[in-house]
Amino acid sequence: QVQLVESGGGLVQAGGGLRISCAASGRTISDYVMGWFRQAPGKEREFVSAISWSGGTAYYADSVKGRFTISRDLAKNTVYLQMNSLKPDDTGVYYCAGPLFWRPTGWDAVPNTSWGQGTQVVVSS
Repeated sequence: QVQLVESGGGLVQAGGGLRISCAASGRTISDYVMGWFRQAPGKEREFVSAISWSGGTAYYADSVKGRFTISRDLAKNTVYLQMNSLKPDDTGVYYCAGPLFWRPTGWDAVPNTSWGQGTQVVVSS
């Protein structure tokens, strides 16, 4: 099973940007759909973005579309999330996960999905 480690979270002012990373080890993730989820205080975890195994197709939650960009570096076995124009509502713990599978309700985890430990993002107003 793949191990995932996120990094790059922190405190940023509203309107600012931040890039978070997810480094994978244990196996290649080149054949996985990888993604990001987030959980705000007192709320359920929600889907943020996913990227196809080739990196050619990206998916975004409506709330982040146009502001966030997901990418992957196959050579580094790493997935990134560039977050721009951040809002206080973007505050939460961001989790990397994969593989993800498509369901009628959207991209979702399955029993063999690996999760990272999360990285905290705080956006101040």
